[in-house]
Amino acid sequence: MSKKSFKRHTITAALPYTNGPVHIGHLAGVYVPADIYARYLRSKKEDVVFVCGSDEHGVAITLKARKEGKTPQEIVDTYHALIRDSFRDFGIDFDIYSRTSSAVHHETSSEMFRDLYEKGVFEETTSEQYYDEEAGQFLADRYIVGTCPNCGFDNAYGDQCEKCGTSLSPSELINPRSALSGSEPILKQTRHWYLPMGDYENWLRKWILEDHKEWKSNVYGQCKSWIDGGLKPRAMTRDLDWGVKVPVEGAEGKVLYVWFDAPIGYISATKEWADETGKDWKPYWKDPETRLIHFIGKDNIVFHCIIFPAILKAEGSFILPDNVPANEFLNLEGNKISTSKNWAVWLHEYLEEFPGKQDVLRYALCSNMPENKDNDFTWKDFQARNNSELVAILGNFINRTLVLTHKYFEGSVPAANSLFDIDQELIEQIRKAPQLVGQALDQFKFREAQNEFMALARAGNKYLADTEPWKEIKSNPERVATILNLALQVAANLVIVGYPFLPFSMEKLRIMLGIDSVDWQYGGQPDILQPGTEINKAELMFEKIEDDAIQAQIDKLEATRVSNESEESSEKTAPEPVKPQIQYDDFAKLDMRVGTILSAEKMNKSKKLLKLLVDTGVDQRVVLSGIAEHFHPDEIIGQQVTILVNLAPRKMMGIESQGMILMAEDSDGRLIFLAPTDSADNGSTVS
Repeated sequence: MSKKSFKRHTITAALPYTNGPVHIGHLAGVYVPADIYARYLRSKKEDVVFVCGSDEHGVAITLKARKEGKTPQEIVDTYHALIRDSFRDFGIDFDIYSRTSSAVHHETSSEMFRDLYEKGVFEETTSEQYYDEEAGQFLADRYIVGTCPNCGFDNAYGDQCEKCGTSLSPSELINPRSALSGSEPILKQTRHWYLPMGDYENWLRKWILEDHKEWKSNVYGQCKSWIDGGLKPRAMTRDLDWGVKVPVEGAEGKVLYVWFDAPIGYISATKEWADETGKDWKPYWKDPETRLIHFIGKDNIVFHCIIFPAILKAEGSFILPDNVPANEFLNLEGNKISTSKNWAVWLHEYLEEFPGKQDVLRYALCSNMPENKDNDFTWKDFQARNNSELVAILGNFINRTLVLTHKYFEGSVPAANSLFDIDQELIEQIRKAPQLVGQALDQFKFREAQNEFMALARAGNKYLADTEPWKEIKSNPERVATILNLALQVAANLVIVGYPFLPFSMEKLRIMLGIDSVDWQYGGQPDILQPGTEINKAELMFEKIEDDAIQAQIDKLEATRVSNESEESSEKTAPEPVKPQIQYDDFAKLDMRVGTILSAEKMNKSKKLLKLLVDTGVDQRVVLSGIAEHFHPDEIIGQQVTILVNLAPRKMMGIESQGMILMAEDSDGRLIFLAPTDSADNGSTVS
């Protein structure tokens, strides 16, 4: 929590890629907490702009277009509309939801690049980069896939491994291949403009590690790891034809790196909002009295905490983020959400299948928000949260309070009379609720904040159960007047402290109670509703979700799982297609020998790699092999192997691997050593 007070707040939510719909992982990681926080600040009458938009550039878009036989523009138009409408219908209340294909964005990001270029910030470098000869183009990060050197995942991208989250460069991938043709790329010279990240290393170390120790531990720790590891120059341009064109002479056929232009989308979106509302965008990005907060998922930490701040620092006139409260990942029914495997709960489908239940999903996601570690969403928990908490506690309390007020006092707020200890205790809980909820939200502890809101509802429910106004009404109507007055004050306070979490439900309750607007300054007061105020009749706030509705969702996921397993089984049993023909002279270049494994040990921070010492008969050499998930180091010592000894050495995780162990993979995915059936001398050639 920042100790400084600010005049205004700029809140950004990560720009979703327009290559697919939004799912619950996105919501729990970014958009629900961002919306809760923005609504909280607005209810406090703070000056807030809450911006987001579609990220419509990058290789993920072009890959999707190629796969579906469409143009990139067709892809982004389709998904931009779907995502925008899903957010709107779900109640994510952006001040503007823009898109990076807009003219304002292209102009803004071009201006930023040109400004840094003219200041001499960039290093212009000609280097060798991967090139696909079949496709006839250079391969940007996401056009290259290979084995992750950190975890051994076979389909890591050239910029990041989506399994372990490690940020990569294409040169670090093991056995890289083109995502376009599947062929092995060659290295070819090309020119690009690099941001010399090392120039900002000392500044970042002080700005983050010394000045922002209050950041969440997962964010702080990842930043520290990056900085301690040394920051290397990062290319800010790419050889692509889809994106913002590089605005300098001699840069034909190149576009801005997506992680250069995408965060600038926050600025261009603010410009659009300001133009639409007649405001000035500059104070929201250039006034030190403005607090900038980025809501993101953990896979975007490095870009928002290190690269984008370095760009803003280099430009010199923009404010920097005061906090970046990134969340971890949300899993689904015990498994990682996977868009490619359709293992997800898609927002647009949820809105169709559970109409009018936006707040139920918001509540369930906030209850399981992955604030400090990965968390899990299950349909049974979703049902329980609705039936046992929203219906049985919050909904029950509101319904009883309003129904009894109409029954006993004709819908008019009764005046409170003498107060007993139980009444004073409830008043104290009313007074504390906004403070407890606010303190938690100020520290980005959304689960805790929502729990405090529900604690007030629980207190109100218990108060009615303990005081039993339905029994007191005949003998002591004055006592019942006090009870219902206080119960109504609890309901009025629930509107205020619950509005950020359950906006649709609290708006309905606000109308039922006849409250003019949601204003945080009135929270905690036990007399929001004055005696004699007319309230409307009770409406059902939440409905029980039946078992069959939940079973339908579970069955839907089960069908997806079976389909995925069937596809994986087919992939396992079907042999790999024959590769293109080669000449004998190509084969003759391979020097394959019989060798013996002398020692084997696991590599730190890698699930798949074993470090082997192999006697090749010619020498003893170190080979890194991705077999750790198949063999224990002790069981393969003494194992004879076939080793390719004239493969160019490759450095992985700081160790040079000097060869390749040849293996076979059976239909069940088991690895088998290719070794002579009878013992052979080390160094024997294989031909």
